[in-house]
Amino acid sequence: MDNLIIAITRTCGSGATSISKLLGKKLGIDVIDRNLLRLASDYSGINEELFARADENMKQSLLFRISRKVYNGELIGPDSDDFTSNDNLFNYQAKVLKELAKNESFICIGRAGDFILKDQPKLVTIFIYAPKEVCIEREMKRNGTDAATAEQNIIRTDKYRRGFYKYHTGREWESPYNYDLCLNTGVFTYEQCVDIIMNYISTRFGTV
Repeated sequence: MDNLIIAITRTCGSGATSISKLLGKKLGIDVIDRNLLRLASDYSGINEELFARADENMKQSLLFRISRKVYNGELIGPDSDDFTSNDNLFNYQAKVLKELAKNESFICIGRAGDFILKDQPKLVTIFIYAPKEVCIEREMKRNGTDAATAEQNIIRTDKYRRGFYKYHTGREWESPYNYDLCLNTGVFTYEQCVDIIMNYISTRFGTV
């Protein structure tokens, strides 16, 4: 039986992590987020710190915002000088997601999972967002900051995610054409979003 894979893409402050945890608990499946860095480290033998550093380097780099390196499944071997390049570290994360998909159902948050896993038969792709004012309020509460700081963090985070997605997929991050469902958490509660996703899965695949 094909495993159920749910790939969630989200804007900062949309509540996607909370929704993913609720959904994972309801379905009895794991949520893959930053723990992917550890899994990729275990798989490749590359220090987990390098994966975390690559994330930070990408956030600071202008290169990925003006160029493209669309993921094609290629892995660079340890005998190459590019073995620990940012692109190859991403490729190892992608490889881990593909290997996991062969063996289990899971929810993937971010990491261009919808594109990497696009060939999975039971893939559900979801974009979760909310109006700016809603996201600002949530980020203020989550981080204990004022509105201006929260807004700047949202702008910076979403700019990075938009560029990261475009760099690795060649697609537009916010395009509804990339996703099966687009959910506005300014309209729906987290619990309602989970119910909508569950109903979608049940209707599409005949079972949950």
